[in-house]
Amino acid sequence: MVTTRRTTKASADPAAPAGIRILKKYPNRRLYDTLTSSYITLADVKKMVLEGAPFEVRDAKSGDDLTRAILLQIILEEETGGVPMFNTQMLAQIIRFYGHAMQGVMGSYLEKNLQALAEMQSRFAEPGKGLYDASALTPEGWTKFISGQAPMMQNLMGSYLEQSKKLFEQMQEQMTKPGEAIFPIPGFPPAKR
Repeated sequence: MVTTRRTTKASADPAAPAGIRILKKYPNRRLYDTLTSSYITLADVKKMVLEGAPFEVRDAKSGDDLTRAILLQIILEEETGGVPMFNTQMLAQIIRFYGHAMQGVMGSYLEKNLQALAEMQSRFAEPGKGLYDASALTPEGWTKFISGQAPMMQNLMGSYLEQSKKLFEQMQEQMTKPGEAIFPIPGFPPAKR
């Protein structure tokens, strides 16, 4: 379930939790919005995410929750067209965590870091509100804006990344025996003693 700030009218689906918009996915790969009683596209779902509308995607036949699969499909489309967020090395690193003892920790770690980054972006954009339309800024626009703020942003991002790295090293250090990692983190050297 995607939960966000904004609330919507109750879904037309009587089995849906209050305020959650239900989308049904049919075998023909089409998505049906039970609130508007119409078929929608992935672009419409992306718009719901950007607007903060809470929704669930369910298999029309089995009722299984397919929300994550649809969100991953949107990410895949974003990554293949335009300006990708993930490089090949980063994607390979993420794949290495699957099936690893640290998989659960990694998900939580990434979630907390994304929340912190979003909060930092909000705080950074707050003083300039009204000077620009944040929704109109493209990734290239943000890059130009941030590069204009280079010294401040470099310090801010540098300390954020340093704290993030220290947190990872502390996690590994807590899980190590003298000289041997119980749960070695792929891509990170063993914690120094």
